Amino acid sequence: MVFTTFTPSTLAKYDGNKDPRVLLAVKGKVFDVTNGKAFYGPGGPYENFAGHDASRGLAKNSFDPEMITPIDQPIDKLEDLDREEVQSLDQWYTHFENKYPVCGELVNVSEKDK
Repeated sequence: MVFTTFTPSTLAKYDGNKDPRVLLAVKGKVFDVTNGKAFYGPGGPYENFAGHDASRGLAKNSFDPEMITPIDQPIDKLEDLDREEVQSLDQWYTHFENKYPVCGELVNVSEKDK
């Protein structure tokens, strides 16, 4: 697996529909969650996170579509999270880190061009 730099728009195609791989980002790292496609792929309980930065939704334990930053917007800096939400996000990050391979990093379009 090649480590790749993704932007929100290049990550979006990896939602399990357009491409068989399912990827999502947490805290700037992109995880290949294809082995968990039943959870993260089409029809799964976490499908709205596939192809996106899942950080805010995981921090807030919310599947609300408003938790997902639109792909044409800068990456959410998560500066307004409270201590419990940061702890929740850190726990989710550890879960992904222990279970799924990191296949890249998520950056804003302007950062990728550097």
